[in-house]
Amino acid sequence: MKEVVFIRRNIEKWRATEKIVEEASEQNPDSLADVYTELTADLAFAQTHYPNSRITLYLNNLAFALHNTIYRNKREKWSRIITFWTNEVPLNMYAARKELLVSFLIFMASVLVGIVSQLNDVNFVRLILGDRYVDMTLENIANGEPMAVYGGSAELPMFLGITLNNIMVSFNVFVMGIFTSFGTGWLLFTNGVMLGSFQTFFFSQGLLGESMLAVWLHGTLEIWAIIVAGAAGLALGNGWLFPGTYSRGESFMRGARKGLKIVVGTVPIFIMAGFIEGFLTRHTEYPDVLRLGVILLSLAFIVFYYIYLPNKKAHGPIKT
Repeated sequence: MKEVVFIRRNIEKWRATEKIVEEASEQNPDSLADVYTELTADLAFAQTHYPNSRITLYLNNLAFALHNTIYRNKREKWSRIITFWTNEVPLNMYAARKELLVSFLIFMASVLVGIVSQLNDVNFVRLILGDRYVDMTLENIANGEPMAVYGGSAELPMFLGITLNNIMVSFNVFVMGIFTSFGTGWLLFTNGVMLGSFQTFFFSQGLLGESMLAVWLHGTLEIWAIIVAGAAGLALGNGWLFPGTYSRGESFMRGARKGLKIVVGTVPIFIMAGFIEGFLTRHTEYPDVLRLGVILLSLAFIVFYYIYLPNKKAHGPIKT
């Protein structure tokens, strides 16, 4: 069947489905289930015959919205606390996979800017981190304790302070998406430049290996969570910039809901990263193999939860 014929035959039905999504609270649950079954059948047909078409993207978004509506109208249970992170966050991460890629690329490009800038100007890091921090670090290096900054306060207060600060940073990255994605992009850029210049500074001191083991022990989770928060902010901003088949207001609200779930989903990641930084990073005497093992475990978790699981969750419902 030609795509234009497929659209002509079903467009009124899909428009009716849009109204059903908007008035879901007044709909019979069985009717919603029937509409969802028929819609996913159309989506499966479109994915098979028109995989790169705008109509396939439209149907995927509509099916996703209807699925969330059905799920939201169910009686809430305590298990929702668990299913939020095991089901809703992965599904929203799959829906925001393009934003996640863009967020990652912006961050990595800014890291490169920080590296190049520091290599060309040894004082660049002072502009980014401040004279006080750089002078303190140089003093720690001279005393043979380059990572002493991580042991500068008691473990529990440090854990709580770092965790709260990082959560606030992530929400700021998300909220800045209100400024049509550019605000989020700017915060990602500044954080990336900071990381690039910081690591290059230690490279110039002959301490790149030690600094990477210390920083990435907690930074693998922490920095990735900031990138994920960037994807949430971009989803918010893109909802306003690119409404597609929805009104601009409706598209913005959809982006806001998607982004909020994503950024809330990063909270446990920041808690774990804060725990590692507060209680483990300070112990530079721990064997390198142990610290590297924590880094690799963190990386494995990221690949599983943010790449493998979203794809598995997203493709499961579509086939049913």
